[in-house]
Amino acid sequence: MLHNSKKNGGFTLIESLIAVAIFAVVSVSIYLAYSNILDIFSASYLNLTALSAIENELEIIRNMSYGDVGIQGGLPAGVLVAEKNIVLGEVDFVVKTLVRNVDDPFDGLQGGSPNDSTPADYKLIEVEVSCPACLRYIPAKITTTVAPQGLESVTNRGTLLIQVINASGQPVAGAGVSVVNNNVSPAVNISDVTDISGTLKLIDVPVSNVGYAITVSKSGYSIDRTYNPGDLANPNPLKPHATVVSQQVTQISFVIDRVSTLNFRAQDEFCAGIPGMDFIQDGFKLIGTNPDILKYSVAHATDISGNRAVYNLEFDTYDFRNQDLNFEISGSSPMPPVVVDPNGSYGFTWLTAPKNPSGILISVKNQNGQMINDAKVTLSRPGLSQIKYSGQKFLNKSDWSGGQYSSKTGLVETDNPAGQLVLGQINGKYATSSQELISSTVDFGTSVTVFYGLSWNPVSQPPQAGPDSLSFQIAANNDNSTWNFIGPDGTPGSFYTVSGTDIYSGHDGNRYLRYKVFLKTVDDSVTPSLDDLTVDFHSSCIPDGQVYFDGLTQDTYTVTIEKGGYQTFTDTDAIVNSNWEDYRAVLQP
Repeated sequence: MLHNSKKNGGFTLIESLIAVAIFAVVSVSIYLAYSNILDIFSASYLNLTALSAIENELEIIRNMSYGDVGIQGGLPAGVLVAEKNIVLGEVDFVVKTLVRNVDDPFDGLQGGSPNDSTPADYKLIEVEVSCPACLRYIPAKITTTVAPQGLESVTNRGTLLIQVINASGQPVAGAGVSVVNNNVSPAVNISDVTDISGTLKLIDVPVSNVGYAITVSKSGYSIDRTYNPGDLANPNPLKPHATVVSQQVTQISFVIDRVSTLNFRAQDEFCAGIPGMDFIQDGFKLIGTNPDILKYSVAHATDISGNRAVYNLEFDTYDFRNQDLNFEISGSSPMPPVVVDPNGSYGFTWLTAPKNPSGILISVKNQNGQMINDAKVTLSRPGLSQIKYSGQKFLNKSDWSGGQYSSKTGLVETDNPAGQLVLGQINGKYATSSQELISSTVDFGTSVTVFYGLSWNPVSQPPQAGPDSLSFQIAANNDNSTWNFIGPDGTPGSFYTVSGTDIYSGHDGNRYLRYKVFLKTVDDSVTPSLDDLTVDFHSSCIPDGQVYFDGLTQDTYTVTIEKGGYQTFTDTDAIVNSNWEDYRAVLQP
């Protein structure tokens, strides 16, 4: 007999997982809902407690005499404290109280038409209760006013009107204002903020001659302030502490704006940073005269990479003074001074050279202020004439001894004598086969390069050695690995045989360079020789339009500048009378 049976079992694994997931979702939802309800009840409790604290403070103020309604050390002065801590329901609160005199226009304004000689019409009171340790709590704040029972009375006090604007002349709202005066009794020490019009008006202020020290600041902004006349650091300030005169309005303005950053770098012509470069950065703004006192003058030094980031710079024009004992300035980019506007980021680079005084940095630009590269600059005086080109530097190699090269054949002599390349000898005779030396890699620090001429000394070789006894090829790349040596026509079959020949333009735009030296002779008693080799170049590491002459005698020089498309510039009275001179020339078309 067949029996139909149905097996009754438990849940499958998938069904169990689904059930658990549903339970978890429901549980989390219930928990979050419960947590939110608790947060709402907690926030409601805190708000009610804070409002109760405010009401208590206002009730205390209502029961004071009108003259006592004020802040200790504030304006108006009184018995209240600006900030205090209280505990209610085991919760720590902070109570802040602000009291200000108000000049109501109903009877005229002080300094207006009609003039109100008693401007302190009533007092504005603001009480705020916060809970710094409470989450999801918004501080509670209530503002009210109190007025005297009788008519306002004439006082011998004055009004202090503080106006804060930015670099564009627009008002700065919410700027913090500190006003301190210890020469009056009770002493004044208040902190407040400007309104939407950038103004803070303090009414019924005690009379004081040059007594109110005012500082204006805001997060992310520069700082402006008054100064005490007679201080040794600033005896004659341009903005002395404020004076308040009886029944008059003292108005004083301050200018603040967003701060900026300047990234300073000191480097050589191969982009290598100069660590520990000492310099002073000076602003142009003055805070005092007779003597002139700069608002900003700070000593800095570059880090191990040759950089220095200068933060929180006020909008101003800045110049830089070299204080380093080892390096001099052979170029600047951009040309100083540097104008720093609000809320910006700026870069400034010094090109350096080892100190070899005296030196003169000559800058060449056109009538529009644009720097001019490749201008021929001649510096001369009786017995001296040097020629350099603006925007160009040079690689010079004059010693290959001690293995200062990449490779060579066995019959190239680098150490005897040191500082010269010659053919080696076998049995007292020079090798007559061509010998080669490949230089070490030159890293120009950037691929933004332009190569000009290749020159060497001596420029001519002994005739007995035969034609082209000294010649060269160059290889350049950006991978520091692929070395294809070629001559001035861009082929491996050509050679540089005349000193001063232009370098093949195909090498431009490469960061790494090597040169190969070929020496040969047809007379085994004579050898060609190489004393030094020079590669002229420009790169993004070299400031445009500038050239530096050093190792000079302090004297009067003639500067001659020539450039196609411009009139020749000549100055016969260029004076070098210090370790370093900054000379600027403008070429006319």
